[in-house]
Amino acid sequence: MNKKVIVTGGYGFIGSNLVDTLINDGVEVVVIDNLSTGNKDYHNNNAQYLIKDIRDDFSEYYHSLRDVDAIIHLAGLARIQPSFDNPTEFLSVNTQGTTNMCELAKKLDAKFVYAGSSSFYGGPENSPYAFSKWQGEEVTKMYAKLFDLSSSVARFFNVFGPRHTTEGAYATVVGIFQRQYLNNEDLTITWDGEQRRDFTHVNNIIRGLIKMSEGDFRGEVFNLGTANNYSINELADMFGENYPRTYIARRPGDSRSTLADLSFSEEKLGYKPVETLQDYMDDWMGENK
Repeated sequence: MNKKVIVTGGYGFIGSNLVDTLINDGVEVVVIDNLSTGNKDYHNNNAQYLIKDIRDDFSEYYHSLRDVDAIIHLAGLARIQPSFDNPTEFLSVNTQGTTNMCELAKKLDAKFVYAGSSSFYGGPENSPYAFSKWQGEEVTKMYAKLFDLSSSVARFFNVFGPRHTTEGAYATVVGIFQRQYLNNEDLTITWDGEQRRDFTHVNNIIRGLIKMSEGDFRGEVFNLGTANNYSINELADMFGENYPRTYIARRPGDSRSTLADLSFSEEKLGYKPVETLQDYMDDWMGENK
């Protein structure tokens, strides 16, 4: 078990949940976050926070962080649609920032876990976001090959759960539907709603990340999903089959389907998803009807 872990993006949706879990497990946690999209309400008083950009110089911290066992790198710019408006920043943060964090892991002799994206399977060239996250994967693999960095890549599949974003460009579709339902608004569905997504509860993701941070890998890629997917229409039905919905045009970069192949993750990590979308929505609807 790790004794001390750096979590980048620890004020974010996935990162803050991970920080809380690690702290509860008795792990010392250092968070790196620039608060560009994070939420200070998710602050954990038992963690140490460095308010810095992942592209910054961290040389002054090498000594104080010398006993870190692993870096779990979650910081970055997310979502396909915003990346079309600012591809330069997405490439800078997700690619150059990842390079900087790999260099930090090398200096600290710490294991490195990189948060990739299932958007790779829709074609990394189909959006600046997908391309930038794929480039981060390649950087991670390069550091493993050339510098013997113990590293691995996690590809997330449509993460949802407590603290997911419900407003703005970075909102998850589950979160958007929840907000619209609570405001008595139509559910807004892009395309025909038959596109399918492997919706993965954040707790499944956290278990996978921790297992990856405790192993010794050299750039291996692990899918973290459920191996089960739902159409957007099926998700909408969970709010009530007759609940009103409005269909709008397909967005650039949208893929038809995501579905995780978990065979490698199960074999090498013992990863098995537990929480399901249906169970989560049954509980949520029970609390919000």
